[in-house]
Amino acid sequence: MYGSARSRAPLARARGAAGSTLAGVLLLAGCSAPDARDAQDGAGPEVRQRPRSVVPYWVDPRGNAARQARSDAQDGESARARELRKIAGQPVADWLGPADPRGHAARVTGAATAADREALLVLYNVPHRDCGQYSKGGAENAAAYRAWLDEVAEGIGSRAATVIVEPDALAHTVSGACAAPKLRAERYRLLADAVTRLKRLPRTTVYLDAGNPDWVRDPGALAGPLTRAGIEKADGFALNVSNFQTTASNVAHGKRLSAKVGGKHFVVDTSRNGNGPLRGGEESWCNPPGRALGEPPTTRTGHDLVDAYLWIKRPGESDGECRGGPKAGTWWPEYALELARNTDEQDGHRS
Repeated sequence: MYGSARSRAPLARARGAAGSTLAGVLLLAGCSAPDARDAQDGAGPEVRQRPRSVVPYWVDPRGNAARQARSDAQDGESARARELRKIAGQPVADWLGPADPRGHAARVTGAATAADREALLVLYNVPHRDCGQYSKGGAENAAAYRAWLDEVAEGIGSRAATVIVEPDALAHTVSGACAAPKLRAERYRLLADAVTRLKRLPRTTVYLDAGNPDWVRDPGALAGPLTRAGIEKADGFALNVSNFQTTASNVAHGKRLSAKVGGKHFVVDTSRNGNGPLRGGEESWCNPPGRALGEPPTTRTGHDLVDAYLWIKRPGESDGECRGGPKAGTWWPEYALELARNTDEQDGHRS
């Protein structure tokens, strides 16, 4: 699900009105020093960090959208570059897969620390990942996963990070896609191990992925699995990762689920839910047309239980080889442009 989600130290808790428009927060103004190479390439305003009071996470000045925007600007495509900066100016998660977990985690957390920000990471390497679908893969077995997890933890070390644990993994076991009894039991143990290992780190916040409101619709069906997967030790759970369900539906669903797991807080992926989900048709979760960017990342959600709206899925990266898309997780500039162009700058805070 690096590309897909079937239709199917806690964050700063400064709460306030979440009505800032997308136009207001996409000005790319912030607190970090300009990147020298950005300033030299003639591509216009460099990508800067967002104010910590709005969202504490690192904006990667060399993310896919930022590089594409600079390239388009150099080619005289100023309108395209302007649209892509709607994505480039926001913090998005880095997904950690099987390749170089220690180095990847260290590079991201190190860059974030240097910019006086926190890293946003996703663990995505559980055995039998995505149940053999577009994002299939993962560690070879439980022992390999635990060794990989140790490498990730070493890479994070004492630097500040928030980690989303294994999108899809829990919901797949509940919905039946990966629900063989032996596999289910192993997966719960590995998720709990991930939570336990990460919470040993001094400045790491952990959220277990819990699907989305249109996948496992009964919050009660998730309570037991979340408990077995270590929710008690986690800071909370994550909803809507790589999906398109509205923010309002996620908040309502999350509050019901929170009540069943000890009042845990949660975060919502708003990266692509500006126009809500595509209704009808096959694989409505996979590169659906007509979608838009959702609420910009922020810790000012206006809900006590909602720690943040985050861009966990990286806007513009494919959900998989459907609707003409490339392999899951591959940068797809035309889809990124569609998301940006469909976003109403006058009312970016959608629900």
